[in-house]
Amino acid sequence: MNEVFGRRRRAEEERATAVSKPVSGEESSASARTTGPWDGQDDYPEGERVDLGGLRLPVGPGFEIQLSMTGDQIDGAIVLVEESALQLHAFAAPRRSGIWDEVRAELAREVAAVGGTVTEQDGPFGAELAARVPAQGQASQGAQQGPQPVRYLGVDGPRWFLRAVISGRAAVDPSAAGILEDVVRGTVVIRGDEPMPPREPIQLRLPAEARQAMEQHAAEQAGRQDDLRPFERGPEISEIR
Repeated sequence: MNEVFGRRRRAEEERATAVSKPVSGEESSASARTTGPWDGQDDYPEGERVDLGGLRLPVGPGFEIQLSMTGDQIDGAIVLVEESALQLHAFAAPRRSGIWDEVRAELAREVAAVGGTVTEQDGPFGAELAARVPAQGQASQGAQQGPQPVRYLGVDGPRWFLRAVISGRAAVDPSAAGILEDVVRGTVVIRGDEPMPPREPIQLRLPAEARQAMEQHAAEQAGRQDDLRPFERGPEISEIR
């Protein structure tokens, strides 16, 4: 990109001055962050949150939280509030650079590829995409339902990237959007210290209460089946596919 020589010289002087106090990418990101989403190492405000391991999500009246799966791994969360939905996915990112610019360009191409439209705009977390995408199954089933509004948001954190997708009423209604935007602001990302390649999903887990309830239910079901079939043969080492 061309520059006027005077501007270039001033920029070089500013960089030379900055060298006297080096700041790492992580330190710069942390110092610049005055609002959420938060890193697990931040001094973030307390509040009621659901602990999903890699994400801690704030909860409110009327919230329903679901988990999305890839294979047998939990890789995302969905927050449902009235007629709106918020999908959240967290990924590993490089130490000294964000990936939202790249991801945003990829999302724009994907929306266009399925016959949708997309516009880049400024949002509460910076650049975002406002899109209209065909409803699922519309092309194959010949449905007459119009394109669905969707907002794609992204936040680069220290060694992580949080992608948020808002759909439903909140994609076009600012009052409904504010509720889900506050969920994004209150989210805490727990990246962990283990090495992860960029864009690898940060794995989530069921909350402790849900795991205990599922284990108890499974034990009760197993006990009930044993009571109904006391003389049934146990499992054998064989498999039929």
